[in-house]
Amino acid sequence: MKLPARIAAATVLISLAACAPQTSGGAAATDDKTGTLRVWLFQEVANKPKEKVVDRVVAAFEQQHEGTEVEVEYIPVDTRAQRIKAAFNDPASAPDLVEYGNTDTAGYVEDGGLADVTAEFGAWPEAKDTDPTAKASVTVGGKVYGAPFFVGVRALYYRTDVFEELGLAAPRTQDELIATAKKVRKARPELYGLAVGGAYTYGAMPFIWANGGELATAEGDSYRSAINSEAARKGITAYTSLFGDDNCPAAKCAQMGGNATVTAFASGQAAMAIGGDFSHAAVEAGAVKGRYAVVPLPGTTPGSIAPAFAGGNNIGVLKSTTHRTLAVDLMKALAGKDTQAGLFDALGFLPTYTDVRRQAAEKQPFVKPFIDTLGADARFVPASPGWGRIDASLVLPTMFQEVVSGRKDVRTASDDAAKKMDAAFAAAG
Repeated sequence: MKLPARIAAATVLISLAACAPQTSGGAAATDDKTGTLRVWLFQEVANKPKEKVVDRVVAAFEQQHEGTEVEVEYIPVDTRAQRIKAAFNDPASAPDLVEYGNTDTAGYVEDGGLADVTAEFGAWPEAKDTDPTAKASVTVGGKVYGAPFFVGVRALYYRTDVFEELGLAAPRTQDELIATAKKVRKARPELYGLAVGGAYTYGAMPFIWANGGELATAEGDSYRSAINSEAARKGITAYTSLFGDDNCPAAKCAQMGGNATVTAFASGQAAMAIGGDFSHAAVEAGAVKGRYAVVPLPGTTPGSIAPAFAGGNNIGVLKSTTHRTLAVDLMKALAGKDTQAGLFDALGFLPTYTDVRRQAAEKQPFVKPFIDTLGADARFVPASPGWGRIDASLVLPTMFQEVVSGRKDVRTASDDAAKKMDAAFAAAG
């Protein structure tokens, strides 16, 4: 396998502002048992460890499937929406398999891009050990549209050396978190107290949920936005209070996403950051190695854990593939137990299999704060195709950025965001 020639980073594209039209095509008429399989995987902050695990899987797969080659391309997470939905509408340029965020499942199914693999998943022996929540992330209308790849949840990374120097303890409440961040910034102005990002939706959600807010509420088969409730506004106010010269200057932090905040922490520019179990490898490879610890992100009362977004990624087969059997086999190889164990060792990705996750926790104590967070009322986004449109249209980042820039107050910005969310939910049906 000629890896250097086949593994490439994708060209950065403009973020999707609106949903692509639904694909009109169906499943391919052919199912070739040889040929080239194209795979799109997400590019990580530190991607080399992921590439090494994937390379091993691909090499074994090619050896087991004579006459088959696999081309892997790593695409930017932040611009995945336009790239993937364009592929749904252009089978000639589409991959056979794609890694996708679990929040995208319902939208991609609505767009007709993912193949129904219910039968194959049900007959797969390893699938019986899949965490029920992870299985739900690939399930729409009772049918399975992929295999869970890893589960992800975020917690609070903090610099033990900085905290020791300043006589600080790990914060036990969100008020303490905000106060501690500003104490650090005052004492060490070259650092962000807590690296935050105006485009870091999943880092902001725990503040909304911890204050009793919700993103949306179910209304029959649809949803209605709740982002402009008083409780949600309290959480928005708490999060946006962290943007300023006394912590993370808006001019630098308003445009930052999750990867940028983790990079700031790993490089030694921040005393704290909200990062995932999947951020562990990047932090370990950074300047703060050996000088940090992780605790659950605190809630509003001492000792409580803020509800976190139960994220993660899946591997799906595109409906347009002309290599369905091979693609399903490769999906199982990429999302199988051995691969997930390897990704945990390489990147800290939490496995979606209960037995493999248990083994991982025994092997590496660093996962305990994340497992504790998963067990403390972890939340998911509304299970509606409308959420994909809301996410791709940057509705919540726009709201946060409007507040931190001073263009709108919390009430106006959240009302405007709620209108956009309701329109997306209504369009999704």
